[in-house]
Amino acid sequence: MIDEGYTKYACDWQRTAPLSEALVAELNEWRNRLHGAGLVGYYEQQGVGYGNVSIRAQGREFIISGTQTGHIARTGAEHYARVTDYSIANNRVTCRGPVQASSEALTHAALYELNGMIGGIAHVHSAGLWHAYLDQLPTTNPSVAYGTPAMAGEFRRLYRETSLAETGVAVMGGHPEGIVAFGAGIAEAAERILALV
Repeated sequence: MIDEGYTKYACDWQRTAPLSEALVAELNEWRNRLHGAGLVGYYEQQGVGYGNVSIRAQGREFIISGTQTGHIARTGAEHYARVTDYSIANNRVTCRGPVQASSEALTHAALYELNGMIGGIAHVHSAGLWHAYLDQLPTTNPSVAYGTPAMAGEFRRLYRETSLAETGVAVMGGHPEGIVAFGAGIAEAAERILALV
């Protein structure tokens, strides 16, 4: 079975009404563009979604696409969650919204911790891009699985030791097809991904 789309952290989720459309409008626009490019989607055979996007909110909070929403071609505010707290060390996420936060929420949290200027993150899947840029762009250790506290440590290492701080794009070595980008906002993050295509 593919190791994708499954939440590996303990989640304290409070089901609430959707976030406002205005709050998620730009995030949603870029998510839908990435879906249209085939970089966010759904593995039919395995029955799991892939790819997620987020934007920084206030303090440690961020807004992220919901888990298992990859199959939805055009998402809306009802497909996003607000992460209100997390602990990378304890592998725990607290979120609220109509859906639970993406299985990659802790990876997004780890990236936001790298630099207060990071305002948006896009995590996509592409076999072609993954093979083309594996070990060409900053690449996480292949023994480190997605959605785990160890992945946070990998991104800290890459930020210190490689060009990740400048390029804002990394390949997830132990997460086949996985590529992540960050930027000042979601537009910059998504455009960094699309520039690779």
